[in-house]
Amino acid sequence: MVETAKALWGYRWDTLRFMTSITRLTTAFLVCLAALAQAQEKKMNVLFIAVDDLRPELSCYGNTVIKTPNFDRLAKRGMVFNRAYCQQAVCAPSRSSIMTGKRPDATRVWDLETHFRVALPNVKTVGQYFKEHGYFSQGMGKIFHGGFDDEPTWSTPWMTPKAETYAKAPTKADVVKEDPKNKGKGVAFEAGDVADDFYTDGKTVRLAAETLGQLKKKNQPFFLAVGISKPHLPFVSPKKYWDLYDPKTIPDTASPFPVGAPAYVGDSDSGEFRAYTNVPGKDKNLAFTPLPPEFAAQVRHGYYAAVSYTDANLGILLDALDKEGLTDSTVIVLWGDHGWKLGDHQEWGKHTNFEVDARVPLIFSTPGMKTAGQKTNSLVEFVDVYPTLADLCGLPKPDTDGVSLKPIMENPSVTVKQVAISQYPKSAGVSDKKGAKGTAKRDVMGYSIRDDRWRLTLWRSLADNKIVDTELYDEVNAPTEPENLAKKPENQEVIARLSKFLPPPIPAADPNAKKIAKGKKNIVDITAKNKDEDVTAPGITAPKTEESKDRGSMFDRRDVNKDGKLSREEFMDKQKDPAHAAENFIKFDKDKDGFLTKEEFVKSGK
Repeated sequence: MVETAKALWGYRWDTLRFMTSITRLTTAFLVCLAALAQAQEKKMNVLFIAVDDLRPELSCYGNTVIKTPNFDRLAKRGMVFNRAYCQQAVCAPSRSSIMTGKRPDATRVWDLETHFRVALPNVKTVGQYFKEHGYFSQGMGKIFHGGFDDEPTWSTPWMTPKAETYAKAPTKADVVKEDPKNKGKGVAFEAGDVADDFYTDGKTVRLAAETLGQLKKKNQPFFLAVGISKPHLPFVSPKKYWDLYDPKTIPDTASPFPVGAPAYVGDSDSGEFRAYTNVPGKDKNLAFTPLPPEFAAQVRHGYYAAVSYTDANLGILLDALDKEGLTDSTVIVLWGDHGWKLGDHQEWGKHTNFEVDARVPLIFSTPGMKTAGQKTNSLVEFVDVYPTLADLCGLPKPDTDGVSLKPIMENPSVTVKQVAISQYPKSAGVSDKKGAKGTAKRDVMGYSIRDDRWRLTLWRSLADNKIVDTELYDEVNAPTEPENLAKKPENQEVIARLSKFLPPPIPAADPNAKKIAKGKKNIVDITAKNKDEDVTAPGITAPKTEESKDRGSMFDRRDVNKDGKLSREEFMDKQKDPAHAAENFIKFDKDKDGFLTKEEFVKSGK
């Protein structure tokens, strides 16, 4: 009996020890699963840095004179894209494309007066997309163009600190002309004897640094967009950044306008730049008005100083990430919205399809990059930035016109596209249509197609979609684009090959689109918009197709069963804005019978 009891107790003890071990193993396994799940749920933050009018004039892009140690610092922890291109070399179209991932012909933003939600009311911007995937989305500084904003993009209202444009009043010697059309313009450059936080950018980055500390405390990942306005005109910065340079060492990038290029493809003798009061006016008898050499040197000096000021402001953002312990959990992308000519092609500004205007700085950095510090020559575009950020952060693929650049970041020799495409509308005088100011209404769209060697620009009439002019430049053997090579017989094969990438004609505007006027909810700063410097940006009217001209024909095409009336389903088919179209169907249906007669459709749509 005693032996039986001992045996039974031993069995129970062994069972107890076994069950205890199982419990411990199960607990450990569940703890590991929880830790793994938490690690998987923890998403990368995003710091989205926009810089205005910044050409790739940086030390990490090979400039040995310019002082940009913080750009170098970012480049060492990320990847520099040597061949990145904007979609259109002016602020609003470029920024609309990078924020939506859509090309200008989709956003229908070719000027400074149009909000992308007129054509794409339901598009999800990159900030909005991240917000809808659990991120806190916040923006400050210049992200959208001068005064424009987009409320759905942010979790909290966009903001920009206010500051004076200039540190000192101009002297009489600073004012060489008055321009009544541009009242409020001052001098084109200034070395202010002030602290870094006197100007808007200094205030913006300090606000961003403070915001990073606040975002760290939130129990969610963040998408923080910070816009830096310099080196946009006027080239104002604290004097200490001017003192970094001996003007004699700053490269003179002046080059002639390309031989054989149509005159209209240029920048109208640098109209934006000429508006400033200390810039010599145009000589109406000359196609290009040269600047006095001493003044040109001052302008370049001002640009370089403004870039170094921006570099210091970038350093504040990087320091804040380090201070808050966010560097190892934050993806960074830095981009300049387009280039800027410093005497290149005898011009001072952007607003063209030339390489110097379309090529932009682009740097991506992500924690743990195995290719950190490397550069790539792969062709990329601004429409690629949005899908790349989504890919790097593990979000579903968004609806954009671009592709993810993550494969390049894993292997810089990888190619993700054959060409990069930029565009710009101009007045070529090929249309009889006259705007309020003669050719103020642009009549051609130039599509510039860039491969590894060539830049082909095809100028297409907005009236009949015919190609009216062609430019071709060899960017490898003649990077200053001295001559249009389009008429040389040996280059016809190149033209034929690259012409296959020409985008389709611009479709007609949606007749139901609602115009977003000044003062509406998507524009929050009218003063900033009115003061914006890009005064020479183009306005165009896309060609009307038969669909927009003849609503009777439109009715006939929608009337699929040919019964002489449109059902709700027929009317709603392929509508770009279903919600707005549904409202229109009810409004157009005058007799409320659930159908639209041809008369109702034609009259109500006018």
